[in-house]
Amino acid sequence: MTPASGPRRGGGRPSVGQAVGPAGHGGDDRYRWVALANTTAAMFMAGLDGSIVIIAMPSIFRGINLDPLALGNVGYLLWMIMGYSLVQAVLVVTLGRLGDMFGRIRIYNAGFVVFTIASILLSFDPFDGGHGALWLIGWRMLQAVGGSMLMANSAAILTDAFPVDRRGFALGINQVAFLAGQFVGLVAGGVLAALDWRAVFWVNVPVGVFGTLWAYRKLRETGHRGEGGRLDWWGNITFAVGLGMILVAITKGIQPYRDHTMGWLNPTVIAMITSGVLLLVAFVVIERRAAEPMFELALFRVRAFIAGSMAGLAVSVARGGLQFMLIIWLQGIWLPLHGFDYHDTPFWAGIYLLPLTVGVIVAGPVSGFLSDRVGARGLASAGMLVFASSFVGLTLLPVDFPYWAFALLIAANGVGGGMFSAPNSSSIMGSVPASQRGAASGMRSTFQNAGTTLSIGVFFSLMIVGLASSLPEALTSGLQQQGVPPDTARGIADLPPVSSLFATVLGANPIEHLLTSTGGLSTLSPEHQQTLTGREFFPNLISEPFHRGLVVVFVTAAVLALLAACASLLRGGRPPQPVPAGQIPLPSTEPSPSGASAAGGGLPVGVPSAPSTSSASSKSQASSKSSARSAPPTRPASPVPGECGPGADGG
Repeated sequence: MTPASGPRRGGGRPSVGQAVGPAGHGGDDRYRWVALANTTAAMFMAGLDGSIVIIAMPSIFRGINLDPLALGNVGYLLWMIMGYSLVQAVLVVTLGRLGDMFGRIRIYNAGFVVFTIASILLSFDPFDGGHGALWLIGWRMLQAVGGSMLMANSAAILTDAFPVDRRGFALGINQVAFLAGQFVGLVAGGVLAALDWRAVFWVNVPVGVFGTLWAYRKLRETGHRGEGGRLDWWGNITFAVGLGMILVAITKGIQPYRDHTMGWLNPTVIAMITSGVLLLVAFVVIERRAAEPMFELALFRVRAFIAGSMAGLAVSVARGGLQFMLIIWLQGIWLPLHGFDYHDTPFWAGIYLLPLTVGVIVAGPVSGFLSDRVGARGLASAGMLVFASSFVGLTLLPVDFPYWAFALLIAANGVGGGMFSAPNSSSIMGSVPASQRGAASGMRSTFQNAGTTLSIGVFFSLMIVGLASSLPEALTSGLQQQGVPPDTARGIADLPPVSSLFATVLGANPIEHLLTSTGGLSTLSPEHQQTLTGREFFPNLISEPFHRGLVVVFVTAAVLALLAACASLLRGGRPPQPVPAGQIPLPSTEPSPSGASAAGGGLPVGVPSAPSTSSASSKSQASSKSSARSAPPTRPASPVPGECGPGADGG
């Protein structure tokens, strides 16, 4: 940027031939910290809003006069919780690609505006009952569109702004903000919902307004983007519809279907999953033939990218299962057994999960800083071993656990997740060419959000299977012992286990609710009424079946964490090295300590590069001939001079 020109604001871009700062990284340190602060605030807000609604659900349902345990209302609950991550999973790649084409700052700034407007509209729900729920679901999906714009481009903005030797720290702060937002949302949801359920949406408004104005005034384009690109409509449509159908099928699969406890045999679910898979296959075919594809599939041949993405998917599934299972464990069993009223359990569940948040906040920035010096592979893999160990420890706890042991284990879980997230993100973003960073960031976020949605389907299904095998008998026996007539007891016991499971998420006593609705409670003696509606009857009744399901869930999560550790080990073994300004790096041909190149697998086919340092003169002619023979006719993705290309971050 020439001194006379001044910085361009509000999503502007440098003119042809205009510099963007030393080494193509946005120039001065002051701008870098502005970009980091703004994107970190955005990621914190996006993460917070993904979880704040979970804890606030009881207040929201009461506020719109919706019966949380009515069988037909389970769908509303699922879509309020899962709709946000589902929309993000479907859209982030497309919005990242739009950022590559039309400017990352431009799409990012628009995301702040959309997110803020949707937050305002969410708090003004004029309806009650099902219509009120549909209003919230609809505007929450629009809010997710804004969040997708922020998530898809924030990592790319930081990768453009920061040099490679400082990028891990920057992305570490950014990723920790998102994870911290997810866990802080659990606490904030309980605190704000106690004031007014609308307050959980008001909290976004001042942050959104300030962040929007700040971004439009201070952020500028500092990275390379394609000129005159066209949107790959068919690729975007097949990807969005295909992935969307699979994720929607998951929400229907965990709901009851006819006489079945779940809906996986529902013909609609089977048809949606089959159609979704076929559309994703069609997406791959379209992308291989498209002149300007939505996503360069050749990037999946870069070892650091594919290994990091697969590890991130496994971690997202494991983390999502942890979050929901811990909430159910605390709200439905542990807190009531320790004297907490059901209406207060959502708030206190968030408080008791604070060690998890602290672990992430402490470990994330430190691991990001260290990954700039020692590489991503060791830190990410070690983090996953800690992550897996914490799940194993949780399986050994009794249902009525000593809190100090629980706090240590979830803190270790947070530390392991924090050790993994920042190095993994830095490795992924450093392994792709500059012109593909928006799409790569979007694909990374897609794996993250799809993993969260998938985790709900997988772990809730495992839990429901465990409950279905023993809960009906336990309910029938326990209710009859308290004087409930056999027919009434069997009728309650035959209800789908999903109702009991979601009752705990909503901080409700399902026994009191069901007996009151059937009129059976008033026929019982005062002693039996007090026992059945007390804090301990339902937790004691469900604890043994729940614990069996919990062990299956946490063992599965531990296995996923170990798979993520294995994937991290495959990303390549050399930490990223700074590249002199004006030089376009090639992956090193010398073997790294792990036997992999610095590229973690080399450049993808179709992504051009230039010769590197001393070997350039002797190999340039042979390299150009080889590239001409092997490269398919894809759109060139020109790296920025001085930027690390695909393989610069093999660590």
